[in-house]
Amino acid sequence: MIYPSIDKLLTIVDSKYKLVHIAAHRSRQMRDTGFYQMKEPTYRSQKNLGRAFEEIAENLIHVK
Repeated sequence: MIYPSIDKLLTIVDSKYKLVHIAAHRSRQMRDTGFYQMKEPTYRSQKNLGRAFEEIAENLIHVK
């Protein structure tokens, strides 16, 4: 995974474990509902997990 970088993601989420948990949950939501927060051509990744990481990097998913 080159984009987004893990360093950028860890400034948003304080733990690698929490980051993976949130991305996996969002990836399953995308698979089940087909809802994407950005237009599909704007994603760099083709897979839902990579798209979830991109949404986290763009602050579209807010982590408490």
